[in-house]
Amino acid sequence: MIVTLVQIWVKGDYKDAFIDATVKNQAETLKEPGNLRFDFLQDSDDPLKFVLYEVFADEQAILDHKATTHYMTWRDIVADWMQQPRKGVKHSVISPLDPAVW
Repeated sequence: MIVTLVQIWVKGDYKDAFIDATVKNQAETLKEPGNLRFDFLQDSDDPLKFVLYEVFADEQAILDHKATTHYMTWRDIVADWMQQPRKGVKHSVISPLDPAVW
C-alpha cells in the first residue's frame, strides 16, 4: 500500500475550475481497482492550497492510474492553473495496515 500526499497551490482565478476538474478526476479514480482511497482537501487557512491524499494498492496501481484518460485529462487541464508545480510525496503506511479501519 502506497500513500501519496500531493500539495497543490492554485492561482486565484482558477480555484473554482480546479475544484470542479479535480472532483471529476477523483470520482473516476475511486472506480479504479487499485485505488483504495482518494481524498481531495482544501487548506482551512489558505483556500488556494489543496492536498490530494491518494492511497493505491501498489506501484503498478499508481502507474495504471497515471495511464487513465481521466488522469491525463485532469493533469493537462490544471497544469496552467497552478502557482507552482504540484509536489507529490510518497509514504509507506506503518499503521493501520488494514484499509477497512479507515
